Amino acid sequence: MTDRIVITCVQMQECFDLFRDTFVQHGVEVALPPLLSQQFTEAELTDLLRGMDGIIAGDDPLSRPVIFAADRLRVIAKWGIGTDGIDFAAATERGIKVSNTPSVFGDAVADVAMGYVLILARQLHRIHASILDGQWLKHRGEVLAGQTLGTAGFGDIGRSVAARAHGFGMNVIAHDIAAGATDAAARLGVELVGQAELFVRSAYLVLCAPLTPETRHMINRDTLALMSSGSYVVNVSRGSLVDEVALVEALDSGQIAAAGLDVFEEEPLPAGSPLRRFPQCVFGSHNGSNTRLAAERASEKAVANLLRDLGYTA
Repeated sequence: MTDRIVITCVQMQECFDLFRDTFVQHGVEVALPPLLSQQFTEAELTDLLRGMDGIIAGDDPLSRPVIFAADRLRVIAKWGIGTDGIDFAAATERGIKVSNTPSVFGDAVADVAMGYVLILARQLHRIHASILDGQWLKHRGEVLAGQTLGTAGFGDIGRSVAARAHGFGMNVIAHDIAAGATDAAARLGVELVGQAELFVRSAYLVLCAPLTPETRHMINRDTLALMSSGSYVVNVSRGSLVDEVALVEALDSGQIAAAGLDVFEEEPLPAGSPLRRFPQCVFGSHNGSNTRLAAERASEKAVANLLRDLGYTA
């Protein structure tokens, strides 16, 4: 029986021609359904996975109902790092192999993270908007050199952020209990600290941690209260690391001067979100990893993982 797979990740779809011959050579049929938003819904995935042996998935909700409705599914190849949308217990019960593509986005996401830091410090987006509006805003900003930047999470992305922050003359601290963090911190001249100390000392806090039950809403009323008044928060990881209600309160009070958010608890950002009230903030479309090189690297890994787990040899 011919193996059939579906690719629901739009970045993978956009560079699919690079891998078309590989699938043809292995006799694998590929479906490329159009994606109009950040991700497919559970109902849409249930339809898309019917009769499919594998999926190269984006940030789709591969929940227990979706997985158990997929009659032939044997492989989930996650395009990207975050696997919080996948029900691993359900996949294990079904005997479905799951993989992801780590260590391909460090540079791409770190570039965006530092872009947000610089934009927030100098409010470049507001100056730009004022020029387009026929005005001449002269915002008095902050110098990054000598400031402390903290990374919550010190994996591939956190380490790449640290290297860039050092280039701006910033002091860098980090919090991560994962294996290898201590050696990496020593190599990069970064001080590892406890989580509470991270919040207390960071003038610029960059969230690079994966979304887990322990990190969900790590930015909340209590942790925001630990930060110095007028601090900045940047999130290039997952939206649910931030309790947006608490962040809005901190922005209203001035406890947090501004935030750079590439991700949100609900995506796309709802039209009625109170975050839209703060012109000093800068927002993205969950696009931090989306560069040509990073997309091709992640796609290459995802394809290799998928074919391996389906039982094909190179």
